[in-house]
Amino acid sequence: MDIHEFQAKELLSGFGVPIPLGIVAYSADQAVFIATELGGSLWAVKAQVHAGGRGKAGGIKLCRTHHEVAAAARELLGKNLVTDQTGPEGKIVQRVYVEVAEPFEREIYLGFVLDRKIQRIRVIASAYGGMEIEDIAQGRPESILQCQIEPAVGMQPFQARELAFGLGLNIKQVSRAVTAILGCYRAFRDLDATMVEINPLVVTRDDRVLALDAKMSFDDNALFRHPTVAEMRDPKQEDPREAQAVQHGLNYVGLSGDIGCIINGAGLAMATMDMIKYAGGEPANFLDVGGGASPERVAEAFRVVLSDQKVKAILVNIFAGINRCDWIAQGVVQAAAGLKIPLIVRLAGTNVDAGQRIIRESGLSIISAADLADAAQKAVAAARGAAQATSQRVP
Repeated sequence: MDIHEFQAKELLSGFGVPIPLGIVAYSADQAVFIATELGGSLWAVKAQVHAGGRGKAGGIKLCRTHHEVAAAARELLGKNLVTDQTGPEGKIVQRVYVEVAEPFEREIYLGFVLDRKIQRIRVIASAYGGMEIEDIAQGRPESILQCQIEPAVGMQPFQARELAFGLGLNIKQVSRAVTAILGCYRAFRDLDATMVEINPLVVTRDDRVLALDAKMSFDDNALFRHPTVAEMRDPKQEDPREAQAVQHGLNYVGLSGDIGCIINGAGLAMATMDMIKYAGGEPANFLDVGGGASPERVAEAFRVVLSDQKVKAILVNIFAGINRCDWIAQGVVQAAAGLKIPLIVRLAGTNVDAGQRIIRESGLSIISAADLADAAQKAVAAARGAAQATSQRVP
């Protein structure tokens, strides 16, 4: 789960990470009132969307007067902001963050990520902030500093100091950077985050260190431990299909292909997508219905997959263990009534005979597959056929 910048800063400030003064606004008038309350003579009005690259896309405005603050808020609110990370569809700006803009002398990159390969938190820092870490890695690889955190002891102050000195900070700046680095680590650890990114972490003229921007992502499976964080979810910033799937306990990730996938188990789902690509097709989604999927959940999975207008065929691939093939088959038959695109079903495991019998006796035009490779090949062929039929109908 991702959250907005203003929410991330609120959480991080609770762990001692220094941030500039700022308040979220939902209208131009409110933005002006906030600027008045904050004081100062220079403000940043920032579009709040779940995407990076806002500055390049015109989503951050520097304002020197209250009139400019109002104009910036009016321009941004309701705007469909398109950045490198949103894709061409963009994201709607429904709130802005009004923040005191202080002059700074340096920009630093600081990131915390969960490195699943080594099962450790990895800290990444660079003296060149303000740009994407991919650009830094490509253009200035020598500037990237890294350290791994031993879970048994956590991040130690000496590790934070090594990073701070490695970034070329002076003595005053080092102590303040250590506070920010350790605060970010504690927030990452205590809130079950999967990513904390401060880009840029800036150094002001009076040697203060401030988190000028902040991004945080969280492990969905741990949100039950953090109701305050869970309440920060903004479904309007998420793929509506993914938001719908979450409400029904489905694990869904939208992709760019045309073969909808309904599968039980993450490993089998990934193998199925690989087989689809091997057969020459492209999956439209990752969807795991879970180990104990009821007919109702399977039917809901169909609704989620079919909400993607690009889908030309659906592949259901179930290997039942905890699950039961007859349950899955009931859900398939329930959802397939009136279906206008090809449906390919492969069942294996518990109660497979009963499940296949339900499919056969349904009277529906369901394509059965013997194994995963057969299912992938039939799905790719069906999708191509449906696409050709559609193109022939278009004048």
